[in-house]
Amino acid sequence: MTCKNLWLHLIRLNCPDAAMRSLELARRHASSEHERLVYEGWILYDTGHCEEGLRKAEESIKISRSFEAFFLKAYALADSSLDSSCSSTVISLLENALKCPSDNLRKGQALNNLGSVLVDCGKLDSAADCYINALKIRHTRAHQGLARVHFLKNDKATAYVEMTKLIEKAKNNASAYEKRSEYCDRDLTKADLEMVTRIDPLRVYPYRYRAAVLMDSRKEKEAIAELSRAIAFKADLHLLHLRAAFHEHVGDVLAALRDCRAALSVDPNHQEMLELHSRVNSHEP
Repeated sequence: MTCKNLWLHLIRLNCPDAAMRSLELARRHASSEHERLVYEGWILYDTGHCEEGLRKAEESIKISRSFEAFFLKAYALADSSLDSSCSSTVISLLENALKCPSDNLRKGQALNNLGSVLVDCGKLDSAADCYINALKIRHTRAHQGLARVHFLKNDKATAYVEMTKLIEKAKNNASAYEKRSEYCDRDLTKADLEMVTRIDPLRVYPYRYRAAVLMDSRKEKEAIAELSRAIAFKADLHLLHLRAAFHEHVGDVLAALRDCRAALSVDPNHQEMLELHSRVNSHEP
């Protein structure tokens, strides 16, 4: 496996430190100037210097119109600009990348990224074509993008089937079960999210969903207990805010205040938490 492919695999496996070492190694052994510029661009991008990374991509393109340079520029541009007008430029860059020689791993990633941008632009049929072409070269993650297209076309059942195909190929994939849970009825959603928790107990969303369902069923104590399970390993603002609101709902003012104060110690300017704290504080005995 080449250094460039190793880096992409490591990124997909969420191993950023190892990926950075792979990039550094690839930069040192680059066989050409334009290739070295691309690796330097990725290193700059991955260390938070997006504009500098873009410039390296542009320098590389001036020397050689390569897949790697176009892909880097498209990736960095999409991440650096909140202006929707840049979408057409990103689409053009990815289309140019796909015209250049490359391997299926990187072409699949480019097709997947292009599909995502097209979805955001409302071009659902074109996006579906990208995902289908990615699947033809065994880019498994494209199932998730295609499922999203079906869902946006109001075809929830086909979206569910598409995510099932991903689950069958990517065993024990917690994120795939979590995404599929968005495309089914409540009972199937609960089953998928239970599976998520079995595979990865530290994913927060399933706890929040189960707590909301329990609260909707007027099982307040169980709902609060479910949130507490998540807060035990991740006391973030959203969880604390939700549990504080649940405590307020059942009239437990002191518990609600504790959660409010804990959250405000993390972010003293969180507007919704400030409002909740003020409201609950007015009821304190």
